[in-house]
Amino acid sequence: MTIVTTGCSGIVSPNNYSIVDKVPINNKQNLYKLKIGVVPTENLIEQERMIKPLKEYLEQSFGGGDKIDPQLKTIGRQTRQNTEGIQKKQNAIAISLDFQIGKSYQQIIDLLVQDKLDMAYLGPVSYLEAVDRGAKIEPLVAAIDKHTGEPWYRACIIVKQDSPIKTLKDLKGKRIAFVDKLSTSGYLMPLATFKKLEIDYKRDFSQVIYTGSHSKSLAALEDGIVDASATNISSYLKRQKIGKLTPQNYRLVWQSAPILNFPIVVSKKLPPELIQQLKQAFLSSPEGLEDILGIESAGYTLVTPSDYAAIEQFRKDLNLISVPTK
Repeated sequence: MTIVTTGCSGIVSPNNYSIVDKVPINNKQNLYKLKIGVVPTENLIEQERMIKPLKEYLEQSFGGGDKIDPQLKTIGRQTRQNTEGIQKKQNAIAISLDFQIGKSYQQIIDLLVQDKLDMAYLGPVSYLEAVDRGAKIEPLVAAIDKHTGEPWYRACIIVKQDSPIKTLKDLKGKRIAFVDKLSTSGYLMPLATFKKLEIDYKRDFSQVIYTGSHSKSLAALEDGIVDASATNISSYLKRQKIGKLTPQNYRLVWQSAPILNFPIVVSKKLPPELIQQLKQAFLSSPEGLEDILGIESAGYTLVTPSDYAAIEQFRKDLNLISVPTK
């Protein structure tokens, strides 16, 4: 199976913000209030639920390890690569996090371009789009899937079990749901495969809808609004956990090669010591925290812009790169 990225750079965890406000606490510690944007992948209530433990962990991990809830700690973690050079500076910095779930992928990109966010959870395509438009950001880390042990996820197209659709070419003349034109698994990767098969999504489908999130795309399939839904395996499995889209009633008609997970990005205007501590916090995160994509993480791995070069090439091949905003 071809891998869509050449691999992650840097350090892998064992089991990654311009400053909006900085409030002195005492001579030894500063409190940074950071605004974090999140692209909408699930419904609002579900994403808020996933954010809560991550927010608590990150805030508690700053200002001293003794403040971390014992239930968030793990024992006997091992790193895949040497973590030399990243030193945790306890009691030097504290953070307060304000998460904002976007109404759309575009809204979070706009806020980054306007320098109104310090950090963001972005899909690979939305990260590249933000950079194209001039956002001064850098990718920090991506989550490692607890069940595969790798920082990958896969795009897929799902149909009902009794659907006559057996191959992607059978989608011609049918109704399909995409997530967003800035979604990697819910738009870019299916389009790249359609191009190889000479399927024109603007001409060959009877209806194309954009739902705005993976959960809404899957709901559209359940409700019979569309005949097929473009999403990712993680969202599909997550839906199964709540009794929806069971294997008895739904099936995959296609899945992509692995895609490097959603990058967590930070503003380049952040102090270097704060970025280092953020890296350390993510690399030391406990196993089982849910990533924004919905997977149970086994920690995080450092990523660099070059890790998303393959996705950038797909965007070029499909003429999907926007003209930078002046």
